[in-house]
Amino acid sequence: MTMDKKDIVYDCHRGCQKTIGNDGQFCCKYDQSCCKRAVFDWLQGMPDEDMDNLFEVRFKNTRKGIYMNTSGQVVRVGDIVVVEAQNGCDVGIITLSGAIVAHQLKRNNIDFKNYEFRRIYRKARPIDIQKWQEAIAREHQTMIRSRVLAANLGLEMKIGDVEFQGDGTKAIFYYIADGRVDFRQLIKDFAEEFHIRVEMKQIGARQEAGLIGGIGVCGQALCCCRYINDFQSITTAAARSQDLSLNPQKLAGQCGKLKCCINYEAAVYIDAKENMPHLSEPLHLEDGDVKPVKSDALKQTVWFCYTDKDSDEAYPIKADRIREILKLNAEGKKAPSIAGNKTEKVIDFKSAAGEDSITRFDEVKKKKRGKPRGRQNFRRNGS
Repeated sequence: MTMDKKDIVYDCHRGCQKTIGNDGQFCCKYDQSCCKRAVFDWLQGMPDEDMDNLFEVRFKNTRKGIYMNTSGQVVRVGDIVVVEAQNGCDVGIITLSGAIVAHQLKRNNIDFKNYEFRRIYRKARPIDIQKWQEAIAREHQTMIRSRVLAANLGLEMKIGDVEFQGDGTKAIFYYIADGRVDFRQLIKDFAEEFHIRVEMKQIGARQEAGLIGGIGVCGQALCCCRYINDFQSITTAAARSQDLSLNPQKLAGQCGKLKCCINYEAAVYIDAKENMPHLSEPLHLEDGDVKPVKSDALKQTVWFCYTDKDSDEAYPIKADRIREILKLNAEGKKAPSIAGNKTEKVIDFKSAAGEDSITRFDEVKKKKRGKPRGRQNFRRNGS
């Protein structure tokens, strides 16, 4: 049975493709191109007897879990399965199997010998998938209505996402709040309104961005939805150590917080700056004093300008050479001139205000210049 591309619906929340055949039968297929918490199985085909019955199952967005197959059925990556839940059952997609699961357990600090895994009941039947899709169809309207109920109670919280269990009997409400929220009455209202069991789960702004997903300024999918599990605190000191401009528009991510990638290279820059010489005063050379104007910790280079010359040319000096000059100055001696070094012009730092204007690439329409009145009168008179 062939399907047109227009008949395929991509569900990025759960990483699958949904199609409806000519006979009206619903079909759901795992889409490995989905980037949310995707893992490359670099141990594919490697045998591991301890991991034979353990599988990673993905649910909505970034929620995943490791389950044990006790059904007796042969399941593989991409199969939609019915798994054990706290109450009732849930439906998810198998995303990993084999030896790579051991690395996922280690990453999540799970000892597979002592941990009690939840079970995989069976492969999903058509009736299971139908209930699953009916529950998914309720999520958006439930989220909109739940926000209204929370606002009516005057609660200072934001409901960012709603995830229904596969059997449609329970829903997880993900919310953001700055402080503690008393939502006991809210849970009663949810249960009465939606006729389901309710679980409230507090998340942060970065976790919400991971649930929603998006594209960062680097052109790739957000790190918080691709692989980050534990969110570390990020401070402006990490940006300062990399000589980044402290511009909130450039340092903030889509979640409104400092970008997670600021921490990636902070340790490298901190270690590099520890090897840079400390300059508290200008260097004394035979042809004049020079002062530092900029530095590159990774290249271990500092650029200097002469203090008594009106020039914007800078001269690079390596860190080892700077230490030699400082040693000579401490002995009361002046170092040789650095004027023979390769020069480059110093680029002054510019403010980033206005650089992010969304209209900066628009073409400016040129105004048509009107004809002089005197020339028009000249033509009218026929002279």
